[in-house]
Amino acid sequence: MLSLDHVVFPVRDAGATLGFYRDLLGLPLTGQMSGEDWDGYRYLMMFFGLGGGAELVCVALRGAPEAPVDARPKDARHYAFCAASAEAYAGWKRKLAEADVASWEELHGDQHSLYFEDPDGIVLEITWPPSRPAEGEDPVAVTEVMRWLATA
Repeated sequence: MLSLDHVVFPVRDAGATLGFYRDLLGLPLTGQMSGEDWDGYRYLMMFFGLGGGAELVCVALRGAPEAPVDARPKDARHYAFCAASAEAYAGWKRKLAEADVASWEELHGDQHSLYFEDPDGIVLEITWPPSRPAEGEDPVAVTEVMRWLATA
């Protein structure tokens, strides 16, 4: 089975991104890489440490055009973090409110999810309790996916 190593996404404002992920979310800046030519653009990669040895990597590309607006629901693509406890989840809710970061909350079964956007509009989620995916393949899930595909 695979496990998450890192997630990479582009950002427009490296300074705002650094302030958001390091100062507001408290993720340590564990490394950086920069250079002169990523498809013709100067680049800065900022590596933020996540629990379990995983990393979140934000890439600033100086002078690159902005990506077109995605017409799909904005939270159809998001990155989810898990709080350490129910108390920590409540603390994140307070911290985001105190920082005037707009958020919305959803309940997925017994899992609470707090959604918000970073300075680039990237949707993030903090959840509690953690997701517990099954270790093996779920035959019911396979059947339902195949049924959905057959009606497309």
